[in-house]
Amino acid sequence: MSKALSLDLRARVLAAVHAGATHRQAAERFGVSAASVSRWRRREREQGDARPKALGGDRRSKRIEACHDVVMAALGPDGDATIEEVRRALAAQGHSFGFGTIQRFFARHAITRKKSPRMLRSKAAPTSRRSARNGLKGNSISTPSA
Repeated sequence: MSKALSLDLRARVLAAVHAGATHRQAAERFGVSAASVSRWRRREREQGDARPKALGGDRRSKRIEACHDVVMAALGPDGDATIEEVRRALAAQGHSFGFGTIQRFFARHAITRKKSPRMLRSKAAPTSRRSARNGLKGNSISTPSA
């Protein structure tokens, strides 16, 4: 990932612009693009200095987080709706989210997608006698000897 240019360089470029240089002249002198100079000037006007914004991180999940209650309601009363069913329910209410967005939302909130709990062990009778498991002869359930 790229790294923001230093605040020192930004300050020197902006000082040159304040001294009368055009954006292109200042950009050429300091080896940066004219568009960067324009952005730094705008940032200086808007926030008082040319500090860079934070790089990286999650910038889009706040949209689905704002709809937290709607997403939870779309899961249904038992919380067993599939992701596609949740997507359709949200789309019907005017919220459009991708499959991966909803999947990451569920992961953040520890919502699992297993449709049913594990099954208990079979309660049917064992299929062979204990002696057959130990390899003893004479098991009536095993194949008859020739």
